Amino acid sequence: MFKIFQNPSLPPGLLIQLAQTLWHGGWSVMMGQMAPRNAAGEYVRPESAFRQRLSSEPDSPFPPDFQRYGLIVGWSCPWAHRTLIVRVLKGLEACIPVTIVSPSPQAGGWCFETPIQGCSTLRQFYQQVSPGYAGRSTVPVLWDQQRQAIVNNESAEIIEILNTAFAPWEKANAPNLYPDHLRETIDRWNTKIYHSVNNGVYRCGFAQTQSAYETACQALFQTLDDVETALSGQPFLCGQDITLADVRLFTTLIRFEVYANLFKCSLKPIAAYPHLQDYRRRIYQLPGMASTCNLEAIKQDYYGNLFPLNPSGIIPLGNPLQV
Repeated sequence: MFKIFQNPSLPPGLLIQLAQTLWHGGWSVMMGQMAPRNAAGEYVRPESAFRQRLSSEPDSPFPPDFQRYGLIVGWSCPWAHRTLIVRVLKGLEACIPVTIVSPSPQAGGWCFETPIQGCSTLRQFYQQVSPGYAGRSTVPVLWDQQRQAIVNNESAEIIEILNTAFAPWEKANAPNLYPDHLRETIDRWNTKIYHSVNNGVYRCGFAQTQSAYETACQALFQTLDDVETALSGQPFLCGQDITLADVRLFTTLIRFEVYANLFKCSLKPIAAYPHLQDYRRRIYQLPGMASTCNLEAIKQDYYGNLFPLNPSGIIPLGNPLQV
């Protein structure tokens, strides 16, 4: 094949067409594996498989306890980042140990920095604790170290668990991030933000048709416009105090400059939203928050591991994340 491209007798136009055909074919195969799509070329995120909760009921297989449960997270993953934030806000660092995984193109997934349970990859871990499991091996993972079982791998549910289940071990005056009187408002924001922002940036970056990309991009920035309006009169989405809605939005915002470049979320910069920019900085400056934000890992992992979007693997110089 390479001799074809080295043949000086071939017209440049033909060479370009051939290269486009070969690349698009390979790109489509890779994207199909990495980012499932529907008939319109829109990215469709698969559902999480493990959805159990902790309970103090006598027959519960997963009762709350100190240092019984652990979190498996990747620094660059926004979904895993949510759990780290709630863990810090609630003061649960001593109660819930964290294990770090990093993405590896060679391994085709997440790898443990230090092997656990004899497993060097997250896929091995999933298959060991849940024999026969054939789904995606994703982070975050809340797992029971005593029973050697995965409790939950859906971030939206894990942060609700962390908000309430470990009350005896959380710090004094820990915030309630999902108070009853705000739940309707929080849920409304969560639904909107998940579709058009949290998952919306991926729907932009993983779109496989122009129309799918434009639809996702327009929805993303319309929601950011709405958020900017909401923040013009209050410090957080639901009022004066931080809630789970803010946690869920922040993990996308802290990565936004990467999404703007790599995922083509470039209609407007965050700087075009003064209230949103201040809001991002306000959350980043909360006690303990910076320790959950590994900005270098975010840059390295996104640019270095999403081969179909950045085939060269070149990592940009400087810090594209402005906080």
